[in-house]
Amino acid sequence: MKMNENTEKKDDDSSVRVALRIRPQLAREKIDMCQVCTNVVHGEPQVMIGKDKSFTFDFVFDLEVTQETIYHSCVKDLIEGCFEGYNATIFAYGQTGSGKTYTMGTGFDINISEEEVGIIPRAVDHLFRGIEECRAAAIQRNEPPPDFKVNTQFMEIYNEEIIDLLDTTRDPESRGRKSHIKIHEDAGGGIYVVGVTTKPVSSLNDTLQCLQIGSLSRATASTNMNSQSSRSHAIFTLHIKQTRVSTEESFIDDEDGQDAEPQQEFETLTAKFHFVDLAGSERLKRTGATGDRAKEGISINCGLLALGNVISALGDKAKRGSHVPYRDSKLTRLLQDSLGGNSRTLMIACISPSDRDFMETLNTLQYANRARNIRNKVIANQDKASKQLAVLRTEILKLQEELMEYKTGKRIVDEDGTEVISDVHSENKMLMNENDKLRQRVKALNEALESLTARNAQLMIEKATLCLGNAGGDAACEEVTKLVEGYVKEMEELRAKLAEAQSMADIMKKSTSRTTSRLSLSMMMSPMLSPVPASHSYEMPLSPEYSTSVLDDAKKDVQRLKKMMRSQSRISHESDKENKRTDDEKEKNEAEEVTEKQTDEKLEKETEQEVYDGLDEDEMEREEEEEELLNLNDEEEDGDGEDESSSDSEAKDSDNVHEDLAELTCEISIKQRLIEELELTQRRLHSLKSQYEEKVLQLQAKIKETELERDKVLANINQVENVTAEKAKKVRDEFERKLNDMQSELKKLNAAKKEHSKLIRNQSHYEKQLKTLQHELAEMKKTKVRLMKQIKEDSEKTKQSEARRNKELAQLRKEQLKKETRIRTLEQEKKQRELVLKRKQEEVETLRKRPKPMSSKVAGRVGQYSRPNTIPIAPVTSSPRRRRRGTAEFSAKAAKQKWDTLEKNVTSLINKKQTVTNIERDMDVWLKQREKFVKKLEKYMKEKDKAVEAGKSEEEIKEMTDVIESLNNQVEFAQDNIYECQTNIMQVEETNNGMETADTSLLVSSCNLEEARYLLEHFINLTITKVYTYI
Repeated sequence: MKMNENTEKKDDDSSVRVALRIRPQLAREKIDMCQVCTNVVHGEPQVMIGKDKSFTFDFVFDLEVTQETIYHSCVKDLIEGCFEGYNATIFAYGQTGSGKTYTMGTGFDINISEEEVGIIPRAVDHLFRGIEECRAAAIQRNEPPPDFKVNTQFMEIYNEEIIDLLDTTRDPESRGRKSHIKIHEDAGGGIYVVGVTTKPVSSLNDTLQCLQIGSLSRATASTNMNSQSSRSHAIFTLHIKQTRVSTEESFIDDEDGQDAEPQQEFETLTAKFHFVDLAGSERLKRTGATGDRAKEGISINCGLLALGNVISALGDKAKRGSHVPYRDSKLTRLLQDSLGGNSRTLMIACISPSDRDFMETLNTLQYANRARNIRNKVIANQDKASKQLAVLRTEILKLQEELMEYKTGKRIVDEDGTEVISDVHSENKMLMNENDKLRQRVKALNEALESLTARNAQLMIEKATLCLGNAGGDAACEEVTKLVEGYVKEMEELRAKLAEAQSMADIMKKSTSRTTSRLSLSMMMSPMLSPVPASHSYEMPLSPEYSTSVLDDAKKDVQRLKKMMRSQSRISHESDKENKRTDDEKEKNEAEEVTEKQTDEKLEKETEQEVYDGLDEDEMEREEEEEELLNLNDEEEDGDGEDESSSDSEAKDSDNVHEDLAELTCEISIKQRLIEELELTQRRLHSLKSQYEEKVLQLQAKIKETELERDKVLANINQVENVTAEKAKKVRDEFERKLNDMQSELKKLNAAKKEHSKLIRNQSHYEKQLKTLQHELAEMKKTKVRLMKQIKEDSEKTKQSEARRNKELAQLRKEQLKKETRIRTLEQEKKQRELVLKRKQEEVETLRKRPKPMSSKVAGRVGQYSRPNTIPIAPVTSSPRRRRRGTAEFSAKAAKQKWDTLEKNVTSLINKKQTVTNIERDMDVWLKQREKFVKKLEKYMKEKDKAVEAGKSEEEIKEMTDVIESLNNQVEFAQDNIYECQTNIMQVEETNNGMETADTSLLVSSCNLEEARYLLEHFINLTITKVYTYI
C-alpha cells in the first residue's frame, strides 16, 4: 500500500552523489592548439587525467553530453523525492568559466534554445507537472486532490553578505553594505533564513519569472578568463508543502463478514530544494583582477575554502568525528543541512578539458572526490501526527497478518505455549508442489506426444513419396507430395479426435459403473437412513435396461412403504390425529427442504463432473465414495439394531406409531425424489449417447472420404506416368532437330575460322615491330620515374637531416633548462640547510647558556634557608594543584620529540608544495612559449596562403613551408614538456595522501599548555626562516 511504502522509506543513509561534467573546448582554446588533458573511460563513470591518474564518480558526462541527459540521469529522482517529503540540494562547483551557470540555468539568456535549458527550469517544469499528475490521480481514485503550496526564495552571498535578489525595493547601490538577513537553526537541526523575501508560486511561468528577476540582479563582471564571471554564490530555494489523503485498508472484517471500508486520513509533507550556483575559484594571476574584482575573488576563494574544510572534515576518514567548521562562512552555514544533514545532495563538478587549466581541473577533481565520502541522514519531513499514525498502521497491519495466519491454521500454539507452523499447512504446501511437478510432467509428456505424432506424420509422408518412384517430373512429384502431406496430417488429426472421443466414452462408462454400485448400496440401506448427502452425488448410467429395473424396484419399494403407512395409521387413535397431522406436516416440510437442497447439490456436482471429469480424479473420488458408503452401511447396521431393540421395548406404547408414520413419510418423499432424478438422468443419458454416436459416425465417414480421395490420387498418379512418357518423346524429337541445325552452323564457322587465321599470319610481322617500339617507350618512362624518385629522396633526406638538427637543438635547450632548474633547486636547498644549521647552532647555544634545573630536594633546601619570616601570599590565578600538574606533565624531551615530528611534517608539506609550484611555473613558461609559437605559425600560414595566391616563386614558398614545419616541431616539443610537467605534478600529488596533515593534527591536539607554548615559539621561528628562504 502507498502509506506502507512511505513508512518503509522514512529513514535513509545516503552519501553525497557527485556528477562530473566536462565542457567542450572553446574556439579560442582550439585556435591556441590547447590539448585535451582528460579522458573518459568508455562505459564507466571514470575520468583519467595525466598519464594514469583516474577518478571515479557517480556520473561522468563527456564533452558532447546534452542538458537533458544530465537532468534525467541524476536530477529527476531528486524531484520525485520531494513529493515524498525529502529535502534535496544541487550545487555546481568548478573554476571560473567551466560552465556552472550554464549547467544550472541561472544565466537566463533570452535567445536560448529548448535543448540548452538548464537544470533549474527543467526541475521546476517537472515539479509542476508532477503536481498536476498527483491531483489527476487522486481524482481518478475518487479521493480529495492533494493541496500543494510552493514558495520560492532567491539570494546571493556577495563578499560574505547575504543579499535578497527578489527584493525589488532594495537599493542597487547598497550591495556593499551590511545585510539585515539572519541565519537560524531550528530544534531539528534545519537551517532557515529570516528577512528574505518569500514569493508563493503556482505555475512554471511564475517561478521562471522570479528566477529571471533574481538572475538579472545578480553580480557579474568580466575577467581575463570569463567575460561573464559570476561574482557571488547564488542559492535558489523551493519550499514545497503538500497535504494529501493517506488511505489505509484494514484486513479486519466487520460483523456481516464484509471487508471494512478504507479510512481516509490526511498527512502533511514538506520539502526544501536548494539550487546552488557557486562562483568559480579564481587565481588572481590568471584572471588579472584588480580593485573590486580582486576583493570579490578573495571573498569567493574564502567561501570555497571554508566549504572545502567542511567537506574535508566530513569526508576524510582521518578527521571523522572532529569539529565541522560550518560557521566559518555564511555559505557553509546555509548549506549545513545539505552537507551531513537531512538532505539528498548532488554535487556537479564542472571542469575544463584544456591543458592550460590542468591545475584547476586537478584541484576540482580532488575536491569532488572528497565530497563523495560525506554521508547524510535523510528523513522524510512529515508532521508528528502523521508519523505516529503511520507507525500505528504498520503495527496494526502486522497484527492483522498474524491473526489471519491463526485463523487459516498456518500458525498454532502447541502444548508448551510456543508458536509453531501447522503440519497441515506444511503438508498442503508439499502437496501443491507435488501437483505443480505433476502438471509440468504432463505438459512435457504432451509435448513429447505432439512431437512424436508430427514425426510419425512426416515418416508417413516420406514413405508415400518414396512409393511414387520415378512417376513423373519434379513439379508433378512436388504437387503430389504436398497433397499427400495434407491428407496424412488430416488423418492424424482425425485419429487423435477419435482416440479422445473413445477415452471420454471409457471415462463415462467407468463413472456409470461407480454410480451403479453406489445406487445398489443405497437401495440396500434401511428406510430409516437419512438422505444421501451432496458429496455422494451420482453420475448418469449408460445401460437403459439396468436403469429400468432400478426404477421398477424403487416404485415397488414406494408402494410397500405406502401400504405400511396405511396399516399403521389404522392402528393409531383418532384422538391423536391432529397431533399426528401436525408432526407429519412439519417433518415432511423439513424433509422436502433437505431433499431439495441435496438435489440441487447433486445436480451441480453432476454438471461439474461432466465438464472436468478425468480418469485419475474419478478413481480417487470412487475410492473416497466407497469408503464413505461402507461407513454409512456400518452406521445403518448399528441403527437397525437399535431400532429393533427400541421397537421391541416400546411396542406397547402408542406414541411410537406417530414416530413411525413420520419416518415413513420422510422416506417416501426421498424415494420419490430419487425416482424423479433417475428418470431425468436417463433422459439426459439418451441425449448424450446419441450425440456421441453421431459424432463417431461423422468421424468414421470423414475417414472413409479421406481414404477414397487418397485412392483417387494414387489412380491419378498412374495416369500422370503415361502422359509424362508422351511429353518426353516430343521433347526428344525437338532437341534432335535443334542439334542438327547447330551442327550445320558449326561447319560454316570452321570455314570462317580458317580464313581468319590466314589474315592473322599476314599481320604478325607488323605486330612484332609495334611491340618493339612499345618496349623501348616503356623503358624510357621507367628511367624518367627512377630519376624523379631519386630527386625526391634526396630532398626528403635533406629535410630529415634539418629536422633532426632542429630536434637536437631543442633537446639541448631542454637539457639546459633542466640544468638551470636543478641548479636553482640545489641553491635553495643549500640556503635552507645553512639556515637550519644556523638555527640548530643557536638552539644549542641557548641550551648551553640555560641554567640546569635543580632537584626537588636541593630546591627545598634552598627555599628553607632563604625563606623570609613573613608568610608568602599564593597567586590567585594558579592553584598549587594546577602548578604541580603543569610542572609534572611538561617534559623538555617530549616537547623536543613532538617539535621534531611537527617540523618534519611541515617541512615535507612545504617542500612538496614548493615542488608543485616550481613545476607549475615551468608549465606556465611552456604554455606561454606554445602560445607564442602558435601565433607565429598562424602568421606564416597566412603569409604562405597569400604567396600562393600571388604566384610567387617556389623557393619562397618552400622557405615558408620549412619555417612552418619548424614551428610545428617546436609546438610539439612544448607540448611534450607540458605533458611531462603534468605527469610530474600527478606523481607529487599521489605521494601527498593526507597522512602528514592527520599526524600533525593529532600531535597538536595531544599537547598540554607548556608543550603548546614551546611548539608555538619554535613554529614562529620556523615560519620566519622559511619566509626569508623563499623571498
